[in-house]
Amino acid sequence: MRKISRLFLTALFAATLSGPTLAAGTVPGFSLSPQFDLSGKLAPGCKLFIIQAGTTSTPQNAYQDSGLTQVLPNPLTCDAAGRLGQFFVADGLIKVRLQTAAGVQITTLDNILVIGPSGGGGGGGGTIDPTTIFQTGAFMQFYGTGTLTGWVRANGRTIGSATSGATERANADTQALFVYLWGADANLAVSGGRGASAAADYAANKTIALPDLRGRAIAGLDDMGSSAAGRLTSTYFGASGTCLGCAGGAESRTLTLAQLPTGITSSGSNSITVGVGGTIAFTPNTIQNGTAGGGANGVFPFSSSNWTGISSISGTNSISVTSSNTSGAAHATASPMMLATIFIKL
Repeated sequence: MRKISRLFLTALFAATLSGPTLAAGTVPGFSLSPQFDLSGKLAPGCKLFIIQAGTTSTPQNAYQDSGLTQVLPNPLTCDAAGRLGQFFVADGLIKVRLQTAAGVQITTLDNILVIGPSGGGGGGGGTIDPTTIFQTGAFMQFYGTGTLTGWVRANGRTIGSATSGATERANADTQALFVYLWGADANLAVSGGRGASAAADYAANKTIALPDLRGRAIAGLDDMGSSAAGRLTSTYFGASGTCLGCAGGAESRTLTLAQLPTGITSSGSNSITVGVGGTIAFTPNTIQNGTAGGGANGVFPFSSSNWTGISSISGTNSISVTSSNTSGAAHATASPMMLATIFIKL
C-alpha cells in the first residue's frame, strides 16, 4: 500500500512539473460544473454573475483563457445540461450570484477564495489587482467603428435585457451597466419612466439610454468632489459645469452685435488745398478756430474776401466709429481632433 502511495505521489509531482502552468485561478464548484435549481434539478440556461467581493453588484471580469486576455460575457450562461464552461478570474476573493434562466435567484456567495494564482503557476507568482481591470462604467477609446465584446458604444442608444428591445444591446450581460447607470445619472432616460429600483426596472425589461458622446470630447467636471474651479461655467459652456453627463459647447458661433469690440477710434490729419484766387464754401458761414486772434472767441466770419488766395488749410481730426455689423457668418470654434469610437464597459 505504501509503495502504491509513493508511486502515486511521484507521478503527481512529475505531472505538476511537466504540465502546463496556468496563469489564472478559477472558482471551485462552478467552472466546468453542472448547476442545480432550488428543487435540486439541473438548471439549463442558468446565469452566473461574477462580482467583486464585498460589493453588492459591482461586476468583475471572467476570462476564457488563463492569461486573462479574452473577456467572457457577464453573466456566464449554463448550457442545456446546466453546466458552466471553463472560466478564469484574477486570484484573491470573488463573489458569485447564480440565477435560473428565468431570473430566479438560486444562491449568492461572497468572499469565495479563487483557486490558483493569476500571476503564475504553482504556489507562487504575482497577482492581478482586480482594481486595475476596467470597471463597469469605464470609458475607453478604440480605433474602430464596430462593436467590442464586453463593451457598448456611448452613442445615446439604449441597453436592456434580452427581451427589452434595446437599440444598442439587448442581452443579459447588460444588467451590471444598466444598474450602474441607473444609479449614477438620474438624467438618463428609462423607458416607461423610472420605477422603484434599477433591479426592478431591469426585471421589467425596461431600457436605459447610454451617455451620448457622438461628436463630443470628454472633459472633467468643474468640481470633481472639490470646490468648483470656475473653468466651465454655464455662461460660456452653455450648461452646468458640475452636472454629470451635461453637454455644452458648440462647433461654431455667430457673433452678435453685443459681442463685437466697442470704442473703436480713428485719428489722423487732413489738409485742404485751394488754388490762388479760389474760395472755400462753409456751412454755416463761420469757421471755429481755437487759436488766438481774429474775431471774438476765435470765430471768423466767412467771406470770400477773407479767404481769397489761400493755398492750403491744415489741421487734425478725431473720428469715433460705432460698428453696426451683425456678423452674418459663423466662425469655427472646434479645436484640432482625431476621431475614434468611445466605448463604455458592461
